Formats: sequence, structure tokens, C-alpha cells
Amino acid sequence: MTTTPEPRGRLGTGPHGREVLIERHFRAPVDDVWAAMTEPDRLERWIGRWEGDPATGKVTFFMTAEGEDVGGEDLTITECSPPHRFAADTSVGDAVWHLRFELSQEGDVTTLVFAQALGDDPLASVGPGWEYYVERLARALEGTDAGDVDWDDYYPRMSAYYEELER
Repeated sequence: MTTTPEPRGRLGTGPHGREVLIERHFRAPVDDVWAAMTEPDRLERWIGRWEGDPATGKVTFFMTAEGEDVGGEDLTITECSPPHRFAADTSVGDAVWHLRFELSQEGDVTTLVFAQALGDDPLASVGPGWEYYVERLARALEGTDAGDVDWDDYYPRMSAYYEELER
């Protein structure tokens, strides 16, 4: 039997308007969390990988956590200030997602604030989706298998929480 994790998301306002924010704390140095979120081999442990030259401001992102036969999506890097701030726009079908994260470290704890601007996608699926992936990140940072995170613990179980946030 699985237990539904507590939702951590909240609504805020960012550079692209309303956004969902997921905050997590990790017992890891900021440089380690940055590497897990930006280096292709570390990123692939929990969500996917990118290919290309980030110095051009564009890469192709493959969300391999969704399966091995996933197509690449264009990702345009709009900010990269290691090891604290990163922002990018990515195409998801016909939509564009504005994503960003900020990292800060106090003592031996690094805080992640991950955000996605809210477009036409329902918050009831966006919020649980990012909760799921941030938990996979946490597992990867702990050195455990991110594949042990069960999607069913997040969606649709957290949807009502996110629907309530929109009211």
C-alpha cells in the first residue's frame, strides 16, 4: 500500500505571471544539486537528458523518465547563473512551458524553488507532475532509485489540492 505524500506546491507570481512553485530542502551542497539538475548524466537519473551545446542557448531535451522512445523538445535557456539560478522555455506539443529554478544553501541544506508559469495546462495535473519529478530528484540525490517513486501517489491523488489552490 502506498501513501500519498504531502503536496508542497503553492501559487506565486514570477516573470511570466502566475506560476506553481515547489520548494524542497536537500542535505546536499548547492553545487551537487545544481549538477543533478543541469548535467545530462545526472539529470537522466531522475527526469531526462539534454543534447547539444548549451553555450548556443538552445539544447534538445529528452524526458527519458517517460520512456525510452520519447522525442526531443527544443529548450531555450533564458538564464543560467551557476549554481543558483536557471530558467528555460521548452516546447511541449504546441504549448511553451516557462520553467525556472533557484537554489540557495544555508549550512549543509540546499533549498530548491522550482517554478512553472501557468498557461493553459490545468494546475491539477501540472502541480502533481512536478511534485513527482522533484521527489525523483530527491531520490537521485540520496543515491537511491528514482524509479521507485510511484506516479499513482502523485496523480490524480494530489489533484484536489491543486484544484483548491486555483480557487
